[in-house]
Amino acid sequence: MNIYKIVLQLFVLVFFLLSCNNSVDKPKLETQKINFGIVIHGGAGNMTKDNFSEIQILEYINKLNEALETGYSILENGESSIDAVEQTIIIMENSPLFNAGKGAVFTANGINELDAAIMDGSSLNAGSVAGITTVKNPIKLARAIMEKSEHVMMVGKGAEIFAKKTDLEIVDPSYFRTDARWESLQKTIKNEKEKNISALNSNVDNKFGTVGCVALDKNGNLAAGTSTGGMTNKKYGRVGDVPIIGAGTYANNNTAALSATGHGEFFIRNVVAHDISALIEYKNMSLENAANEVIMKKLAKQKGDGGVIGIDKQANITLTFNTTGMFRGFKTSDGKSEVKIFGN
Repeated sequence: MNIYKIVLQLFVLVFFLLSCNNSVDKPKLETQKINFGIVIHGGAGNMTKDNFSEIQILEYINKLNEALETGYSILENGESSIDAVEQTIIIMENSPLFNAGKGAVFTANGINELDAAIMDGSSLNAGSVAGITTVKNPIKLARAIMEKSEHVMMVGKGAEIFAKKTDLEIVDPSYFRTDARWESLQKTIKNEKEKNISALNSNVDNKFGTVGCVALDKNGNLAAGTSTGGMTNKKYGRVGDVPIIGAGTYANNNTAALSATGHGEFFIRNVVAHDISALIEYKNMSLENAANEVIMKKLAKQKGDGGVIGIDKQANITLTFNTTGMFRGFKTSDGKSEVKIFGN
């Protein structure tokens, strides 16, 4: 009889221990919420609703939403932040609305010269390109440079040769021509002659056309990308901040992913994107405070117009600009999303 009691007691003890283990393990099996998100911009500048028709505003909003949803879907499916950034920017490069790719502005020589950059925050690998005229999607070439060469930056004809070798789509330069951008060039030339001012201070559209995207994926990796047609009536092979890693584009998993838009010369001189990252890393500033310090204080003091978008490893975001407007939007895994053009 005693032996049966002992066996029964052992059985109860084992059952109790197994039950305890299950209760301990159960919370571990619960799905942990993973933060991810995406932020985009389509250029900043001193613009008001009076500069646009209702139809134009709707066109911009719809295209920004399309780009945002494209990138967010990629992240939601568990794909990389680099993929999300590239595909989002392609949407904007293929639209004539933005000064990048199809909608690029004209140089003083009446051609379209394109710049782009992309950066992987997990490895600090980056690729950028400047002064190309025949590659349909400059952001694709920037990524190819990052992943398929030992270099970071390529320019002009050499970059286009590399694009052909990596089987990227090549188009006739006329693909980038739009009537609206051509008219803008003529107005800018006229303004410069009448007012005797340089292209740096004459901007008929009164906005800095650039497109950019930053993203955080489910694996916690950050990425940033930016693409532009530069400045209307630019001369002498001018290159702005976009393809300069650390100026217009930067990503580091330890800090944030950043893409800038604005008066490029100021962003280059102040190494804006990296400066914001450095404030986060070395001064323990939040992303928002670091962006405000650089854009709203340092740049504003120098009369450097523009803005920046960013996302950090906790999916905190910033959309900071010192102009009256910036084409912008964001969507994060906590259910928040927004697309705007004017004001704050």
